[in-house]
Amino acid sequence: MRWREWTPLALLGGALLVGAALWLTGRRGPADAVWAAATLGALVPAVGAVLRQWWRRRFGVDVIAVLALAGALLVGEYLAGAVIAVMVATGRALEAYARGRATRDLRALLARAPRQARRRTPDGGIEVVGLDRVAVGDDLLVGPGDVVPVDGVLAAPATLDESVVTGEAQLVGRAAGEQVSSGVVNAGAAVGLRATRDAAGSTYAGIVRLAREATAHRAPTVRLADRYAAAFVPFTLLLAGVAWWWSGEVVRAVAVLVVATPCPLLLATPIAIVSGLSRAARRGVLVRDGGALELLGRARTLLVDKTGTLTAGRPRAAETVAGPGGDRDEVLRLAASVEQLSPHVLAVALVRQARERRLRLTTPTEVTEEPGRGVSGRVDGRPVRVGQLTGDLPDWAEQARQRAELAGWSTVWVSDDHGPLGAVLLEDPVRPDARRTVRRLRDAGLSRLLLLSGDRPRTAEQVARLVGVDEALARCSPEQKVARVRQEAQRAVTVMVGDGVNDAPALAAAHVGVAMGATGATASADVADAVITVDRLDRLADAVEIARHARRIAVQSAAVGMGLAVLAMLVAAAGRLPPVAGAFLQEGIDVLVILNALRALRGGLRRPDVPPAARALLDRYAGQHAGVRDVLARVRDTADLVATRPSAEGCLPALRDTHRRLTDEVLPHDSAEERQLYPALAGPLGGEATSTMGREHVEIHRLVDAIGGHLARADGRLRPDQVPDLLASLYGLDAVLRLHLAQEEETYLALDPDPPAPR
Repeated sequence: MRWREWTPLALLGGALLVGAALWLTGRRGPADAVWAAATLGALVPAVGAVLRQWWRRRFGVDVIAVLALAGALLVGEYLAGAVIAVMVATGRALEAYARGRATRDLRALLARAPRQARRRTPDGGIEVVGLDRVAVGDDLLVGPGDVVPVDGVLAAPATLDESVVTGEAQLVGRAAGEQVSSGVVNAGAAVGLRATRDAAGSTYAGIVRLAREATAHRAPTVRLADRYAAAFVPFTLLLAGVAWWWSGEVVRAVAVLVVATPCPLLLATPIAIVSGLSRAARRGVLVRDGGALELLGRARTLLVDKTGTLTAGRPRAAETVAGPGGDRDEVLRLAASVEQLSPHVLAVALVRQARERRLRLTTPTEVTEEPGRGVSGRVDGRPVRVGQLTGDLPDWAEQARQRAELAGWSTVWVSDDHGPLGAVLLEDPVRPDARRTVRRLRDAGLSRLLLLSGDRPRTAEQVARLVGVDEALARCSPEQKVARVRQEAQRAVTVMVGDGVNDAPALAAAHVGVAMGATGATASADVADAVITVDRLDRLADAVEIARHARRIAVQSAAVGMGLAVLAMLVAAAGRLPPVAGAFLQEGIDVLVILNALRALRGGLRRPDVPPAARALLDRYAGQHAGVRDVLARVRDTADLVATRPSAEGCLPALRDTHRRLTDEVLPHDSAEERQLYPALAGPLGGEATSTMGREHVEIHRLVDAIGGHLARADGRLRPDQVPDLLASLYGLDAVLRLHLAQEEETYLALDPDPPAPR
């Protein structure tokens, strides 16, 4: 806090004490002079503030403070005037303190903003350049402890501290080829980075722009206070006038004005709202100003874009299909090898999936790319094409295409000169925390939730059913999104959440626009009223709950303070409360409502409190799910093989290998969860919350045992009578295990407030 923000309070408080000392020593004339000077010292800036408000055609409660100060001077109640002066100065100092506390996290962002970068020169050297000289495609070097200057792709594995941008405390490891956001800190050795955005378009720049705007906004006195002022000020003036007219004593009118000095509105309301801003910032949600937070606390309708908001926004390989006699790992390896040089989002997904499976990628040659059609090149001397296919498809390929279409997945074909070798089916997975977040938003008071998507109706409806929103609107253009937001905004306070450039107009049209800023969508962040800086949707529910809690306490503080003030005003109008006593009584009321307003710094969140030991277990088992999903893909492949070619030579070995992986990897994982994770979550969730998951573990074990029983009876190859029951076990296991993983991730793993980075 800067010294000048406390100086007026110190001077006026000193004058009050000096006057008291003079009065106690019998020098009442000098004491009155000191108190009158203090009153005048507070009156002049207060008059200036009221005139500025009137010039802007605003009418607030400050006019009562001006009348009380002026009245105290006119009737010679100098001590009362000095107490009011100290009261007003206290309010301004506390408001400045609350504003400083709320914007401390935002100022830290500004202080850590990168200013320069190390860039590789054509001759292999390193030059230090200003951030404005960094262009897309530049090769940069990020040294140990350096802030990543722009969004880019890592040239080698790196250890990063992402807490400034995401709020997550632990260090995270990122692999070569992964996208990283500007603003994170390199916590390991120096690493190369290829810039994918310039400085102005990078993630951190968008957050900094919002921070500057947020710190530039004066902490609101807030619109709540202005709304109350419309009724409170006329009532106060009327009561003071009646007291003067009825008694003929102007001192009664001054006493009414003194106890009506609206510090509960001037102090408690902004402290509660700004405390909410501070809490939201610490949770990774930067809200532009108190007015936006107040609107967020009154919201009843939520419109949310699908891609990048309810879904991850980054495609993931859901399944790899190989042609007859082919190997799906080889199909994925060939596709990822060719796509290594492509910046396309689907190419990034293929390369990431191949690296997660530890496949050996080869540097391609003769690479050419046709926009909208695909990439061609040679891998180990073999011609490979990745992208779309035209013409008739073989039966196996047509089945894969239909399966992808029904599931709402994208299909990337891998082929050579002789035809298709296989396909990679890509999905945009629903965020694990999406369903829980939707439930929390409903509990917080949002009664109408709509999904907006430019995707196909089938896909949009599937996501809507999965997360539990009321309505899905598919194939929405940006213009249609804006029209729907405006339509809903006419009915209730409306929030729009999105992440893409095409969402920016809809965000601007809503009462409160919220951008998923962690993905680097600076256009949407620029027009938004709030930005979620961590790539987690559940922080939106945190922000809504914090906003409602802060607004509820602000209204409560204002109502209690004003109620007590009205009682004191009636007593003063009756002549039972002189101005000096009224001033000290009002100071006591102020202290009471300020202490109540500070409650907004705590409470309000409905998230279960997860102990540190349970968080560590959540991290561990979340990391193991990638391996379980890999086994799950093997289960489906094996089931398809048993269904189509049960007598093939490789069918029984594939079945044995799948059973071995189920026994060695999946069953121990489930058993460990039963022993360690579920008991640890019994406290935060209650014992009954894990009983369904335990029952699914029993079913998974039963199906694996059934497959093992068939293998024990097989003599060199599967008998025809074994196939129906074996298929029921394999496909049943695929369904149960897939559902089980989704439920765990939605119900348990989403509880972790700081999850590990994706592997």
